[in-house]
Amino acid sequence: MKALLVIDMLNDFILPEGKLYVGEGGLALIPAISAAIRRFRSEKRPVIYVCDRHKQEDAEFQMFPPHCLEGTAGAEVVAELAPQAGDTVIRKRRYSAFFGTELDLTLREEGISELVLTGVCTNICVLYTAADARNLGYAVTVPKDCVASFDPSAHLFALGQMKDVLGVRVEEGP
Repeated sequence: MKALLVIDMLNDFILPEGKLYVGEGGLALIPAISAAIRRFRSEKRPVIYVCDRHKQEDAEFQMFPPHCLEGTAGAEVVAELAPQAGDTVIRKRRYSAFFGTELDLTLREEGISELVLTGVCTNICVLYTAADARNLGYAVTVPKDCVASFDPSAHLFALGQMKDVLGVRVEEGP
């Protein structure tokens, strides 16, 4: 079975006033990801939201400004893509959706063997989630119109690494 992962489509990354705004590319993803969500829900396939969620003194803030702090609006999924009843929400504190979370256990309990990754940032959280997914034996697809980054060259590099090194299927659409 296949599941859709919606990675870090959070106010602090997607909205211009967000603490770690990724730029217009993040906002531009909303229609394509929304369409993918609708399709997966209509096919009765799992939609899993992976959400960055940090404590006040998180070690990640040595590299990046504080963002997605637990209990703040910045840590919430953008309104247009809000989770619905039946969706799963996984909170993470590091780049990979698998590191220190229940994602792998959740997927295995549901019989999921293939993942479609969407969201931000292509070269950070999407890439490291793809790497861990492949190392754990999942088939992975990344629709190009459903991922973005603040750095266009890093975005392209990450897509190439996922395709050429990790064996991820990089597609034109979901």
